[in-house]
Amino acid sequence: MGCSQMPKISNVYQDKKSGKWYFVANLGYDEKGARSRHWGRGYSTQKEAKQAYDEYMSNYSKTAVKMNSTMSYQEFYETYFEPDYKMSVNKRTFDNRISSMRLHFSFFFKRKLKDINAPMLKKWQNQLSLNYSNAYIRNIYGLFQMSLDLAVKLGLVQTNIAKQVGNVKRNKQTVDFWTQEEFQKVISTFDISDYYEHYAFITLWLLFFTGLRFGEAQALQWNSDINFDEKTLTVCKSMYYKSTQEFYVTEPKTRAGNRTIALDDNTITLLKEWHTVQSNNIPSKYVLSYNGFPTNKHAPKHFIEQHAKLANVHRIKTHALRHSHASLLISLGESALIIRDRLGHEDIETTLGTYGHLYPNTNRAVADKLSNLITVKADDKVSNRNLISNQYVKR
Repeated sequence: MGCSQMPKISNVYQDKKSGKWYFVANLGYDEKGARSRHWGRGYSTQKEAKQAYDEYMSNYSKTAVKMNSTMSYQEFYETYFEPDYKMSVNKRTFDNRISSMRLHFSFFFKRKLKDINAPMLKKWQNQLSLNYSNAYIRNIYGLFQMSLDLAVKLGLVQTNIAKQVGNVKRNKQTVDFWTQEEFQKVISTFDISDYYEHYAFITLWLLFFTGLRFGEAQALQWNSDINFDEKTLTVCKSMYYKSTQEFYVTEPKTRAGNRTIALDDNTITLLKEWHTVQSNNIPSKYVLSYNGFPTNKHAPKHFIEQHAKLANVHRIKTHALRHSHASLLISLGESALIIRDRLGHEDIETTLGTYGHLYPNTNRAVADKLSNLITVKADDKVSNRNLISNQYVKR
């Protein structure tokens, strides 16, 4: 009867020539990027080799930080994290985030990787909170936490101190928007006989009446995306825009971002008028353009600031025009499913999570619709039939 085979234990092996057991401890990478390992040999049994491995790793965990103490966070960031991050995300995401990461992570550049501690992280969070929004800080901190995850994976530090400290608490976001009446006041301040004002007018109008993300609106082209006959607008791309010398078309933010939006008659008429005016001045393949190039990403902000002041209406951010469109649809009684599809949300949870609170008294509205749907009146045949009574009910 043959002997049963020894169960395999990770990191423990048998030398086929000598019959002795040994272990291999994988210690990540050193500061030069070379794989670091340790071999322990000469054990009589598999069990002894496993015990020796566990003991070695226990002792190593206490000294590993000391072994990697020479690496600064800047060296780690530039050598490992930034190249790794660039390979893991699409070009637009990387281009959008790289400057922010370099700016804010520089807080740690002169520190040794192993010296980053909890008080230091909390101080950084507090400094960020003086100048940036809660959502922005959460995003930056999440990226920094991701960088330390890689440091742990490479064996350069033992634990991710950023995870232990935790991200800043998420603030409950309030959705800012213009009502129909407010937008009416703002849009009435434009003089579209002026070419540049006409361009500003159509930019805000299109964003308000379609709910497009600004990058999606930047990328719109007359020939491929606007169908005057069908009265539709097709979204199949977005724009990364840094300057008139550096911009490129990319995929929409989400898969659901690929969509077709039906346009109202007024918007169709205004787009036709703008197309004619644009063609007579500086023709462009881009819908939102006054100089041949895609519209500058800062332009809508300036339009809003100037004309909100003229209309005596509160100023909103460019993205709030998207919220304004959703709010308008809700006020018109449209369902969350319609809004989800029109805005290009990945799922209904995103729509309800963002705009659910804008649905006023929907519970009462449902009850009102249920009232008097069924008429209750006695039928002669029913009233004359013999009832089968429960023995405990007196009739």
